[in-house]
Amino acid sequence: MMDHYHHTEGLKTVRGTRKAIKFGLHIVTWNVGTAAPPDDITCLLQSESATQETDMYVIGLQELNSKVSSFLVDMVFDDPWTLCFTKILAPLGYVKISSIRLQGLLLLVYIKFMHLPFIRDLRSSYTRTGLFGYWGNKGGVASRLSVYGHLLCFLNCHLPAHLHNSSQRLGSFQRILDALQFSSDTATSMLDHDLLFWFGDLNFRIADHGLHFIRESIIKNRFHLLWDKDQLNKARTVEPVLRGFLEGPLLFKPTYKFNLDSTDYDTSEKRRKPAWTDRILWRMKERCQDGESESQGSDAKKPITVTLNIYDSQMEYGVSDHKPVVGTFCLELEKRVIQPLVELQPQGKWVPGLDGVISYCVADDYPSSLWDWIGLYKFGFRTPQDYVTYLWVKDDQLAVHEDVYEVYLSGEDIPQAGGEFVLCYYSSNIDSIVGVSSLFQIVPECAENPLEMDTRTEMRCAPACGDSDTC
Repeated sequence: MMDHYHHTEGLKTVRGTRKAIKFGLHIVTWNVGTAAPPDDITCLLQSESATQETDMYVIGLQELNSKVSSFLVDMVFDDPWTLCFTKILAPLGYVKISSIRLQGLLLLVYIKFMHLPFIRDLRSSYTRTGLFGYWGNKGGVASRLSVYGHLLCFLNCHLPAHLHNSSQRLGSFQRILDALQFSSDTATSMLDHDLLFWFGDLNFRIADHGLHFIRESIIKNRFHLLWDKDQLNKARTVEPVLRGFLEGPLLFKPTYKFNLDSTDYDTSEKRRKPAWTDRILWRMKERCQDGESESQGSDAKKPITVTLNIYDSQMEYGVSDHKPVVGTFCLELEKRVIQPLVELQPQGKWVPGLDGVISYCVADDYPSSLWDWIGLYKFGFRTPQDYVTYLWVKDDQLAVHEDVYEVYLSGEDIPQAGGEFVLCYYSSNIDSIVGVSSLFQIVPECAENPLEMDTRTEMRCAPACGDSDTC
């Protein structure tokens, strides 16, 4: 019994001081032109070539196929693009926590599973700007969430097209900022968040320069000759609605307009001028204390710092007349949330046919509910609803040591095939996962040596602290 208590006491997290962690963010924006996904999108996600581990993927698509028949099917089942991204990311340990669709606009958010207990206050919203605000072919979709205590917001937009509509694009963006609200006690509007990422087919063009000059500048990689005529660059210096928005240098070819399945710019009769229509920008919340301006307080340590690592297009994809754009960032966050609301772990060996023992403890301020449940998930699960089985926490819990409790999962529900699994505690009141165990092995009945652990499990097994620097 002493050994058992010693093991369960390990659930109790020692409360530490706040510290900064590095959080890898990968954003994709792509106008897919109603096309189906290509056969291979691994390069788009850069999962193999990334210089640092990615903690979150955010994917914004525009112009999905929104024909009535396709749209209705996609409302019931995941659309082909969501299925395509999930098929790649889930086996790598990323869970889809948010998906919002507005006709042709889609925004997806995936998070590394060990961070789930530190993701809170998840909300999504949208607004239409097409056809006097009644049609959703243009507009914005947004998801926001608290990450280790910091409110991040991601806004995917599709703004009006054509060279002469620069002012209309700015007006549409202003309407999106004004109209798109979250039902929350904190940060109801876009600009209230600690960090806002704005991306999509923003449709800003290169003004004044002729087609020949633009194409020659691109061929000779003299992109800097086009920057001062880029409508978005010009607007950021004078338009109040764009105050504070930052963007990386445009060191890649303009991403519009291409012949399909080609790296050649438009050769049709219209011969559209190339443009950087597809962009990724970000904005930090302005913080003024004791009457100081933002500039006066610039020496103070910021709770979030943003480092842009990659800002580039992906020219190898040709299913659309746009090329996708990727932005990878390192967010350095002050860790305001230092422990999950619930800590849980499996106890002993788990074998099919034998009851599995789960120990857990909850934080003092955790709002528990009779409807809380613990799910058993196979590694590579796609969403919080993608559990193998679950149990209601309050039905059979036993107090075993101070504030440590135990519940039992019936051996009949433990998968016969075995494999790598994780336990997640789902809060009914918070409507999200608030605790995640380390990865563990269920030994199949046919295993010759049930004591032998898969070395891959040991390598990938991580505490539920979500600190990629120390775990």
